[in-house]
Order: sequence, then C-alpha cells, then structure tokens
Amino acid sequence: MTEKLRAQLMGVKLTKKEKLIAEFVLDNFAEACFITSTEIAKRLNISDSSVIRFTRTLGYSGFMDFQKAIRKTYTERISSVSESIIVPSERLKVSIDKLGDDIVGSYFSIVMQNLQSCIHNNNVIDFEKAAELITESERKYIVTSRADSSIGDQMLLMLKHMLTDVYETSHPALNVIDHLSDITAEDCVIAVSFPRYSEMDRLALEMAYDAGAKIVLITDKASSPLAKYATQLLTVSVDSNAFFNSYVAVAFTLELLCTFISKKMGHSPEGKLERIDQYLSKVGLF
Repeated sequence: MTEKLRAQLMGVKLTKKEKLIAEFVLDNFAEACFITSTEIAKRLNISDSSVIRFTRTLGYSGFMDFQKAIRKTYTERISSVSESIIVPSERLKVSIDKLGDDIVGSYFSIVMQNLQSCIHNNNVIDFEKAAELITESERKYIVTSRADSSIGDQMLLMLKHMLTDVYETSHPALNVIDHLSDITAEDCVIAVSFPRYSEMDRLALEMAYDAGAKIVLITDKASSPLAKYATQLLTVSVDSNAFFNSYVAVAFTLELLCTFISKKMGHSPEGKLERIDQYLSKVGLF
C-alpha cells in the first residue's frame, strides 16, 4: 500500500523534519490515513506547519488533499481482501447456535464493548472537528438508509433544535440523489452507514465529495468502503450476538457529537428552544 508513496518520496528532496514525517507515515500508514496533521505533529514533536509543508513538497495542495490520496489507496486495498459481509439470515443461524442461557449478560457485555470502541477509536479532536464542519456549513444533509434511519431521525430532531438548514434525505417521494442535487462546497453531509453498507449511501457520498462538500461519516471501521469520502471519520462498533446490528453505541456517538455541537453553539439556540417550548406546551407535547 505504501509503494506509490515511496515512489513519490524518491523524487523529491526532503528536509530532516520532512524525512521524519515520511518515516512516520510509512511506518504507520493505516493510522496516518485518519489522524489529523496536528496529531502527527504532536507525535513527532514538530509544528503543524511542518506537516503541511511536507505534503506540499509532494505536490499536494495541503494535508487534507494528501490524506485523501493515501486514504483512497488504503481503503481500496483493504476492501479487496476484506471478508464478505454476513447477511441477516446467515447471522441468524450462527447466533442461534451461540446464544447461551445468560442472554442479558452476554448482550450487555457486547454493548459495553461497542460503547468502549467509540471512546477508544475517536478522540476529542475528532469530535471537535466534526462539530466544526457541521456548524460552519450552510446546509446540513443527513444521509441514512434502512436500519440506520432511526439514528437519522434522532439526529434530525437534535440538530434542528440547535442549527438552521438541517435536512433529512430519506423521503417517500424523493431519493437522496434528488435531495443532494443542489449541494455545494459550502454544505455538509452527515452520513451514518453500517454493514451491509448501502450502495445508495455510497452514491450520495460520491455526489457530495464531487461537489466539494464536507462529509462527516459515522461508520464501523476505518476500512469501510465509504471512508475514502470522509472529511472527518467517527467509528464505532455495532457488534451483537443476534442477527441485527446493535445501535446503542451509535446513538451514544451521535449524542456525544451533538453535545460538542451544543458547546460550540453556546447560548445562541436559546431563543429558538424557547419558541419551540412555547408552542409545544399549548398542545401538551414536551
């Protein structure tokens, strides 16, 4: 996976710091695909600008451009050797054989591991960056499908109470392509996609990526086939001992992201929340 990068490095003259960065990326290629330039700089005890200059030396416009290129190489390679996704009927056969007497305890253990994966896989900077991309975008499009749609509905409710121009792209009369037909580089897509990854989700992210829009993706792993489109990636496990994915940790990840957004917005949504409560209280909805 690093052959192309090695070839690029052979054709340029690097400073001492740039050689240090190159060695880090080559030795930690998978990790370098998804961490920020600030994190790399911190690891190497150098400035963030040194990392950016390194990417420009290689001919990229900046770190994000460089990272998208190496991430594409990584995800294509991983996808070609990854195991096939088990369909629900196949998972059911396996799960029935493995379910013991302590169903509550075993399922609770798996859910706790999924929750821990959110904290282990993503740091504060990841959530802050995702929150920044969302709040600074003009329009925010929520992209989900099938089982992921429940998370999309929850996200719509929470974001609508804090931000303007938030849209959910699942609608009986329109598909996600129709919704994204006017998307621009000033907009943002917030996508939730887990195995079996929807081809419609992939097309939506490709459409947003081609338009230059920012993409915040919540998925299960960095090798997800949709990860190559992400501006900011948040990963969380959806493992379960049943035929369906467990979305408990996904809901936690969403709530955590919305908490970062709320902190960033400060008191600005206060008037909006008061107006909502004023009218909901008239019909007893809270």
